Amino acid sequence: MGDLKMLSRIDVSSCNFTGSIPRSMENLTQLVSVDLSWNKFNGSIPFFSMAKNLTLINLSSNLLTGQINSSHWENLTNLVNLDLRFNLLNGTIPPSLFSLSPLQKLQLSNNQFSGQLPVFGGISLLDTLDLSSNKLEGPIPMSIFNLTGLKILSLSSNYFSGSFPLELLPQLKNLSSLDLSYSRLSIDYNDTNSSAASFPQITTLKLASVKLRRFPDFLRNQSRLSNLDLSQNQIHGEIPNWIWRLNNLFQLNLSCNSLETLEGPLLNVTSYLSVLDLHSNQLQGQIPFFPRSAMYLDYSKNNFTFNIPHDIGDFLGWTTFFSLSSNNLHGIIPESLCNVNLQVLDLSNNSLSDTIPQCLSAMSNLAVLNLRRNNLIGTIFDNFPANCSLETVDLGGNKIEGKFPKSLAQCARLMVLNLGYNQITDSFPHVLEEISTLRVLVLRSNRFYGHIECPKTNGTWSMLQIFDLADNHFSGEIPADCLTTLPAMMVDEDDPSHELNHLQFPVLSFTGVYYQDAVTITNKGLEMELVKILTVYTSIDFSCNNFNGSIPKEIGELKTLYILNLSNNALTDEIPSSLGNLLKVESLDLSNNNLSGKIPPQLANLTFLSFLNLSNNQLVGMIPTGTQFSTFPAASFACNKGLWGPPLTGDNTTTLSPPTSEKGHPNSSPEIDFVLISAEIGCIFGFGIVIGPLVFCKRWRTCYYITVENIVFKIFPRLDKRSGNQGRHVYRNRRWRR
Repeated sequence: MGDLKMLSRIDVSSCNFTGSIPRSMENLTQLVSVDLSWNKFNGSIPFFSMAKNLTLINLSSNLLTGQINSSHWENLTNLVNLDLRFNLLNGTIPPSLFSLSPLQKLQLSNNQFSGQLPVFGGISLLDTLDLSSNKLEGPIPMSIFNLTGLKILSLSSNYFSGSFPLELLPQLKNLSSLDLSYSRLSIDYNDTNSSAASFPQITTLKLASVKLRRFPDFLRNQSRLSNLDLSQNQIHGEIPNWIWRLNNLFQLNLSCNSLETLEGPLLNVTSYLSVLDLHSNQLQGQIPFFPRSAMYLDYSKNNFTFNIPHDIGDFLGWTTFFSLSSNNLHGIIPESLCNVNLQVLDLSNNSLSDTIPQCLSAMSNLAVLNLRRNNLIGTIFDNFPANCSLETVDLGGNKIEGKFPKSLAQCARLMVLNLGYNQITDSFPHVLEEISTLRVLVLRSNRFYGHIECPKTNGTWSMLQIFDLADNHFSGEIPADCLTTLPAMMVDEDDPSHELNHLQFPVLSFTGVYYQDAVTITNKGLEMELVKILTVYTSIDFSCNNFNGSIPKEIGELKTLYILNLSNNALTDEIPSSLGNLLKVESLDLSNNNLSGKIPPQLANLTFLSFLNLSNNQLVGMIPTGTQFSTFPAASFACNKGLWGPPLTGDNTTTLSPPTSEKGHPNSSPEIDFVLISAEIGCIFGFGIVIGPLVFCKRWRTCYYITVENIVFKIFPRLDKRSGNQGRHVYRNRRWRR
C-alpha cells in the first residue's frame, strides 16, 4: 500500500479485516481521509504525521492497543475529525491533541486511557468531545468551559474526582448534549448563581449517579429536552408537575432515587413520553397514567398498593413494556391487558390472586410473561397460539396445579421456562423435546413424576444452561444420552466463539432498552437469585427425587458446568472418575445417596471447587489430598463409615484411624479398630463396678433395696399409708429374709 503515492482516501470500514495496519501506510503523504473502522485490526496506531493534509482519521471499533503520544499528531495541522472509540488503547491523552486548532470532533471513548485531563488549549472549534468509558481521574479542568463551540460533551463512566459546576453551563451556549453519568463526579447545583433563562437549550442531559439531591430548576425551561436521565441519585420527595409539561420529552429515567409522590394534578399533560422509568423508588398510591404514546413504563420496586384497575388496558395504547413488579398489588389480573400490544408484561413479586386470564397465553406478540411470586391459583391454560412469540414464561412461586400445557410446544422461541414452586402434577413434559431454544428450564418443587426424557435422537437442547428438576418425584436412572444433548455446557467459555452476554430481551432497539431475565437457583446449599443470567453460567440440579442407578460418566463431558447437585436420591455404585473433568465446577453435592467405593482422586484437580458435600453415603478409603480438599470441613464427608484421613483425622474431635490394609486385598488381614475396642472395654468395666457389689455383697444389696423403696413410697405416698408403718416394716423384713 505504501507504493500508492498519490492515494488520498482509504475507506475499508466494516470489512472484517484482521492483523495489524500496514506500516507502509505512513509513507502516503497525500492522504486526506482514512477510515478503517469496524474491523478487527490489532497492534498499534501508525504514524500519519507525514500526511499534512489529513482531515479525517477513523480507527474506531477495532482491537488496537498501545499508547498514543504527541508524535502521532504534531504535523497534522488540518485534522478535523479523530475517532478512536472502542479499542484497547491505554496511557494518558497527550496534550498535543488539545492544541490542534482545526479539530472539531475528538472521540476517544471505550478505551483504557488513564491519568488526568490536560488543560484544554487552542481548540476553540471543537464541537464534540467524547471521553466516556475510560479510566480517567482527577478533577475536570475549568478550561473546559472555554470550549464555547461544544455541542456534545460526554465524560461518563470514568474515575474523576471533585464536582462539576452545573451553574457554569451558560458559558457553553451551543451545548445540546451533556453526559456526566457514573463519572464519580458530584453535582450540587445552586439556582441562585445563575438564571434559568441563560442556560443553553439541551436535548440530552444524563446525570445518573452524580449525588444529585434535587431537580435542577433550570430544567423547567428546557423546551427542547428529549432525553433526561437523573437515575441513581439522592433525589427525594415529589416529582414536580412541570416535568410532564416538557413538550419534547421522549425519555425520562428517574429510577433508583427516594421519590415518594407525584405533584398533582396530572391533567392536561402535554408530554409525548415514550420511555418512563420510575423503578426502585418509594412511590405510593395509584400509578400515574400518561398519554397513550408511552411505549415503555416501568413502575417496579415501589410501594404502590392497590388493585389493578379493570380498564387499565385502555390507558396503555402503544405500550410494549409494562412492569408493576415488586409492589404491594392485590386483586386479580385484568383481562383488559390482553387488548394491549404488549411484548413484556411483568407483574411478579406481588400479592395478586385468582386465576391467570386465559387471553394472556393467547397473545401472539407477547414475548415475556412474568407472574412469578404471587398467589395465583388454577391451571395454565392450554391455548398457546401457533405463532407464539414467547421467549420467557415465568410462573414460579404460585399455587398453580393441573397438567403441563401441551400447546407450549408451539412457542418455538422459548428460552426461559420457570414453573418452579407450584403444585403441577404430571409426568415429564415430552413437549419440551420439541423446543430447541431453551436456555433455562426450572420445574423444581412440583409433583412431576416418572422418567425424564430429553430431545429426540436428532435433536439437542443446544442452548440449555440451567436445568433444575429438584424436589419432585422423578424416578429411574439419569439417562446418559440426555447429557450428551447439552452442548452449551460443553463449550469452554474461553473459546473465542463463545460470546459472553446476559439473557435479555430488547424492547426498544433504538433506545437500547431491554428486559433482563432473572432466576432463583440453589447454590452451595443456599437459595440465590441471579438478577442477570450470564450466558456462560451453567447448572444442573436433580436433587430431592427418586433417581437410582449409577451417576452417568457422561456428566464429565459437561466441562463448563458450574453447579452439579444430585443429592437426596437413591444413586448407587461408585462416583465416576470423569467428574474430575469438570474443571469449572464450583459446587458439587452428591450427599444422601447410596454411593460406594472410594472418592476418585481426580476430584482433587477441581481447583475452582468451593463447596463439596459427599456426606451420608457408603464411601470408603482415604480422602484424596489436594489444595481444595484440605479446605473442606469434616461435615462434607460425614456419615461415611469407611472414610478416613483429613479432615476426619488430625485435630478434629471425630477421629478414625486408617485401616492397616485395603479391604478386599488378597493379602489383607482383619481390621482392628482399637478406638472402638477401648470404648467397649470401658463400658463393660463401668457396668461391672456398679453391678458386682449388688450381686456378691449382702449389705450393699440391702442398702440398695431400702433406698429404692424409700424413693417409691415418696413418689406414691398412698401406697405407704395403706400398708401402715408396722405393716411396712414387716413387709420389709420378710422381703429381706426372702
